[in-house]
Amino acid sequence: MGRRLSAETPGVRPVPRTDAARTLPIRPIDAAAFAPFGTLLEAPDVAPRQDHATVIENGRPGVRANLALIRSEPWSDRVPVTRLERHPHSSQAFLPLAVRAYVVVVAPDRDGRPDEAELRAFRVPGHIGLNYRAGAWHAHMMTLDAPGTFAMLDHEDGGADDCHVVAITPIALTLAP
Repeated sequence: MGRRLSAETPGVRPVPRTDAARTLPIRPIDAAAFAPFGTLLEAPDVAPRQDHATVIENGRPGVRANLALIRSEPWSDRVPVTRLERHPHSSQAFLPLAVRAYVVVVAPDRDGRPDEAELRAFRVPGHIGLNYRAGAWHAHMMTLDAPGTFAMLDHEDGGADDCHVVAITPIALTLAP
């Protein structure tokens, strides 16, 4: 995986913290709501396979694909969410291998930062994968109620431009009724 940046890393702009906890409801995901950030990967409509199920972006010729295995912890152990990341030159696909359900937090870009006023959280069933488009702001992977494993595919060379991480005002997640 590429070098991860933190709020303490030079060049990462910290966001002022407030004592008031913000909350964001976790809503069921659907393809239309997720479309600004990427595509959902579901079972093919026609058997036996669906070719070109999503666009795999690589904006840096010569940078190799990285297929990694990710162990994810439940969201309740990872909140409040305090940072988002983006991969400016590569899409990033997550395929659940041993996951019942998971949570994704996303935000549109505004002037090179996540637009915190437009944060969204989605509940994703464990039989659906997703592919973030290059440059989409998102939180780390979080399972819903038990640890899980994902296969992750992106293009990385280990450099600082693999992944940009920025601090956000902390936000708690709640399950929508």
